[in-house]
Amino acid sequence: MIAFPHAKINLGLHVVKRRQDGYHEVETVLVPVGLWDILEVIPAPDGTTRMHATGLEIPPDGKPNLCLRAYALLCEEMTGTGAGHKKQPLPPVHIHLHKNIPPGSGLGGGSSDAAFTLGLLNKVFDLKISPERLAGLAARLGSDCTFFLQDKTMLATGRGEILRPLPPLSLKPYSIVIVVPPVHIDTGKAYAQISQKYPSVSLRKAIRRPLKEWGQAVTNDFESVVCKKHPRIAKIKSTLIRAGAHYASLSGSGSAIYGLYHAPPPVRELKALFPDCMVFCAETAFS
Repeated sequence: MIAFPHAKINLGLHVVKRRQDGYHEVETVLVPVGLWDILEVIPAPDGTTRMHATGLEIPPDGKPNLCLRAYALLCEEMTGTGAGHKKQPLPPVHIHLHKNIPPGSGLGGGSSDAAFTLGLLNKVFDLKISPERLAGLAARLGSDCTFFLQDKTMLATGRGEILRPLPPLSLKPYSIVIVVPPVHIDTGKAYAQISQKYPSVSLRKAIRRPLKEWGQAVTNDFESVVCKKHPRIAKIKSTLIRAGAHYASLSGSGSAIYGLYHAPPPVRELKALFPDCMVFCAETAFS
């Protein structure tokens, strides 16, 4: 069975405070974007679970890939002893992941792959896991994994796992240009450099303003930190705005910068300006 894990962009990202558990309280608006990986999960004909990855290289982090971690988590869940468990061992699988979403770019590709792996396993083996239980499992894999079980723009709070639907917000009239430079951002170090503060205006209210006012109200707290260390990212953002973007921002903790365009976006020109960057043109996936 095949699925297409999608990317996301953040409309603003406020880091509110550090929690006692070591995570941070955040407020951000997550938008599904039409840039997709390709994920296949099938029962293993040889009885051995393995994963094969193609496409963009996934930098090693010393841990199993998130797809394998999702499989291991579901194995643990299905053979556990808690209430609601069917005590049904999960058969071995073969996983094939083709990466199109650049890893480490702030576009959520790894989290999306993990969430979609849970969903595929649920379908392939007809586990009948409820959406609520699936969301709880996704949250254990990563702060924004739960979002990728949704199909619409959501306001995320807590550490990113508490999701609320927003009043009608559509970016359908806009094309989204995403520029990903060959820069790796260490999310943990970026968080450590952010001064904790309560935002003067909540994102829920800020995004109701006309889009032309978003530049002052819909802000990403990581931008100042990331752009200070990587001035080129700031240059990419200013270039997108000069090239006609109505709004431009860092996505997540970076390194991807996106711009929203009404008119046909200047993708060819941007590729010429930034030949060592990946440049994508996408639409919102659902909203």
